[in-house]
Amino acid sequence: MCTIKNTLEGLTRQELLEWAGSKIYHRGEDYVKHVSQLSRTENGALAAWVSGSDRYATSVSRQDGGELHFDCSCPYDGWGPCKHVIAVLLAAIARQQQNKAIPLLDPQDDLFILLFDDSEEWAGADNNNPDTYLISEKDTQNRMADIASFLSGKSREALLALVIDLANKHPGVARQIRDAAQLETGHIDKVIRALRKDILKLTAEEAWFDSWRGRGDLPDYSPIEQQFQMLLDSGYPDAVLTLGEVLWEEGKEQVEQSQDEGETAMAIAACLDVVLQALPLTSLTPSEQLLWLIRHGLEDEFDLLTNTDEILNDSRYTEVHWHEVATALEKQLAQTQPRPEDFQTTYHRKQFVSLLCDAYARSGQQQQLIPLLEQEADRTKDYQALVETLLETGEQDRARQWCIHGFNKTIRDAPGIARGLQQQLRQLAEETGQFDLAAAYWAESFFAQPSKENYVKLRKAATKANSWPAVRDGILGFLQTGQRPIIGDQIQITWPLPEPEAAAPKSGNLRSGSFPDHNTLIEITLLEERHDDAIAHYQPLIKTQYRSWGIDQVLAQAVKASHPAISLQIWQSIVDRLIGQTKPKAYQEAATYLRQMRAVYQETHQPENWKGLITRLRTEHKAKRRLMEVLDMLEKS
Repeated sequence: MCTIKNTLEGLTRQELLEWAGSKIYHRGEDYVKHVSQLSRTENGALAAWVSGSDRYATSVSRQDGGELHFDCSCPYDGWGPCKHVIAVLLAAIARQQQNKAIPLLDPQDDLFILLFDDSEEWAGADNNNPDTYLISEKDTQNRMADIASFLSGKSREALLALVIDLANKHPGVARQIRDAAQLETGHIDKVIRALRKDILKLTAEEAWFDSWRGRGDLPDYSPIEQQFQMLLDSGYPDAVLTLGEVLWEEGKEQVEQSQDEGETAMAIAACLDVVLQALPLTSLTPSEQLLWLIRHGLEDEFDLLTNTDEILNDSRYTEVHWHEVATALEKQLAQTQPRPEDFQTTYHRKQFVSLLCDAYARSGQQQQLIPLLEQEADRTKDYQALVETLLETGEQDRARQWCIHGFNKTIRDAPGIARGLQQQLRQLAEETGQFDLAAAYWAESFFAQPSKENYVKLRKAATKANSWPAVRDGILGFLQTGQRPIIGDQIQITWPLPEPEAAAPKSGNLRSGSFPDHNTLIEITLLEERHDDAIAHYQPLIKTQYRSWGIDQVLAQAVKASHPAISLQIWQSIVDRLIGQTKPKAYQEAATYLRQMRAVYQETHQPENWKGLITRLRTEHKAKRRLMEVLDMLEKS
């Protein structure tokens, strides 16, 4: 069993500061004096009241893995602990340091009941709000059994009186009874009309929620979902589909204008899930059902339709049905008027073609796939789908030609697609044993995006092609001058790799002033453990703005053993820059580098220099109270 000693063991103020962040930690410090009834439970949890704009019940405990678990009744909704949690922990640490016992919390105390009593009561529970009424399925079954037992002992007259009383008190119950009566007699027009009116009212409401303040106004769609289910269970799937269309059209607009975190979309999606259950049971033909689903899926910008694959994969839909779907989609595609190319048009056509390909495959018309994809490739730019289909059928040469064609079509306007096709060509070269060509494609990737990662990949490929030394010379020369080894047909150096089938237009520099590319050269020299060369490349960067993010830290960490003075110099520069921001968070970050400096000073037997550094910082920045606190903690740790 976890004790209060286990909960607080090894917990320091510095750890709390790093866990909560400077802002929350210091606010928590200010609230320690507002902690009252600090107590513990048998399993080692801390509990207390913390007063602020209100009185909040707060608890902290350690989980089995050692992580701190906390709970507070305040409205704070951040990612970490609130100031009240920090206040309770600081109060407990102070009590422990004073050797004062923390009393056991009485299970009958209001604080215990609010924080730890997980018993559920029927009174006050809101069935439509899972946050106020969380019970297991087994508990629900037991309680339903209790209700059934209670009702079974009542006479017909007593039951009738009870139902009438509930209907008088709860309009929703009254409506359910009226609707059930109309559904039993087959008179559903009034039910549908009333439900349509409810949908129009709900979708016209503003939907918003402020998670920080815990306030908002969200439409409640649970009655609509229940009514949809009741209609379906009563044998009226067509009515559900008709009403679902209304919710679909109006709900999309509401979701688009909503200011929440997806709650409205999820509520509408739950209603539409009932509509999807109804779809296969409607009077629509099987192919019409599939086309309904496809059409709405194409319009679904907000993921309102879930579990559509379950319907599409239903065995009730045969090859004949999918053949009818494919025919309908073919006609629709043929009737689509060509429009000026833009991203939206291209994207929707690509989606449509993909759905037609799926219909071909499900209807046993695989022979139609390649002609369709070839016809649409230049319009949809979906060369990748065509290439993959050609490779699946064993047409490797044809796939290669389409890769080259697609690359040339997309290199200027859609470079991401072009790079994907280039990667496909590289993979084909590797699979066919053309290792020099595969290395040439890796070189193209490096020239486009110089990085340590691409250097490693190129080295591996060129080594397999027995050409790494010459390739390495060309790559390092490129990083120095910005000149590729090959420009047009003019060979600048002995370059052992062939010209790729699909290559970007050659140019001298990637961008003005980017060469020599000292940042990448530093990464490569560190990779090859050439620390002297790495430091030489770093020197020109010290006074420039062209240092890549984090290169200082990477270099300092790598050479701290071989060149400790350089590491100390870099870390000192970073510390001064962070302190200059005059922000508590920056002070905390500076402390990280100061710890690394302290370790190097200790390893190089320079304790006086460490003390001198701290003294200088205290003298130069004595007015920065938060920094002084950070330095205090640093010296104590």
